[in-house]
Amino acid sequence: MKTLTGLLFIAMCTTAIADQSLPRTISVTGNGSATSPPDMATINTGVVTQGKNAADAMKANNEIMAKLMAALKAQKIPAKDIQTSDFSVSPQYSRDDRGRTQQEIVGYRVSNQVRVVIRNLPELGTVLDTLVSTGSNRVSGISFGITDSDGILNEARNNAIANARSKAKLYAQALGIKVGKVVSVSESSVIAPRPQFFARAAMADSAVPIASGEQELTATIDVVFAIAD
Repeated sequence: MKTLTGLLFIAMCTTAIADQSLPRTISVTGNGSATSPPDMATINTGVVTQGKNAADAMKANNEIMAKLMAALKAQKIPAKDIQTSDFSVSPQYSRDDRGRTQQEIVGYRVSNQVRVVIRNLPELGTVLDTLVSTGSNRVSGISFGITDSDGILNEARNNAIANARSKAKLYAQALGIKVGKVVSVSESSVIAPRPQFFARAAMADSAVPIASGEQELTATIDVVFAIAD
């Protein structure tokens, strides 16, 4: 009986010591976001041509691409903002009455695509109109961005920290404790989602109406607060 009592006493002392060594903290995740109108855009455009042979298709493509490059230069877009993104030459095969591909080559298809960065955003609609009128028959997408996003991102981080502190205070109040100093902070993720489009941002002066919307940057931060004595 004495041995059992002694073991129970040792176990209770060990538990008390372990409880004292456990950190008294509150761990929360803060989320924050900040938005800003974009000041730049990236478009993917180019020319697709077909011919009875590869040489003819290539010649036709080169002629139109030369006009397209000249048009971009006339729009004062620097060479560093124009980059070839895809170039291909592929045979075109005949098809039977059921639409099934046959082995006979009936022509060739040449595709030359370029990625263009537009830093003077109000001119985006005009540039698109110029490209199409020059001969571009492939515009595969437009994406918007912010040249210097550090300030917007820092605003999102500040909002995430404020959100984390608000959560910690809420939990502490519910538990009847007080929030102490910050023990640790770590950034989980930073995300710039797709731009939000809405009519208010439409560029009425552009040849092609474009809605640039706003860019939203989000930050997620993990914060550990000490529990005040």
